[in-house]
Amino acid sequence: MDVNVRIKRLAADVKMPAYAHPGDAGLDLFSRETRTLEMGEPYRFNLGFSLEVPPGFVALIMDKSGLGSRGVTTLGGVVDHTYRGEVAAVLVNTSDREYLIRPGDKVAQLLIMPVATARIEEAEELSETGRGSGGFGSTGR
Repeated sequence: MDVNVRIKRLAADVKMPAYAHPGDAGLDLFSRETRTLEMGEPYRFNLGFSLEVPPGFVALIMDKSGLGSRGVTTLGGVVDHTYRGEVAAVLVNTSDREYLIRPGDKVAQLLIMPVATARIEEAEELSETGRGSGGFGSTGR
């Protein structure tokens, strides 16, 4: 499914989001600055653009697997269709060594996804399932 997403450049040095390969799920997002992430340090990378996602869709900021394999991951990252501010990616270094990010480095990826709006119904009881309340490791290792 194709969808039009409008992007506004907020600074001249912005490397615009782009798909690395045809058919990729996520658009690569690029750093505009040099920053060494210390162990355990979260940092907000302002990406220099804002976007307009159509109603019925959301933009999700997700990990790049290459960074994740080095212990650098994203925190949060929901861009609602009504948001028009600068898009940012918050990264945290979970590894045991510092990690250098340079301008032009891929820091995250942006997925454009359809959204279902839930109608909340308060209930006294929920339907029974075979799983029940089992979670957090209940199915073993």
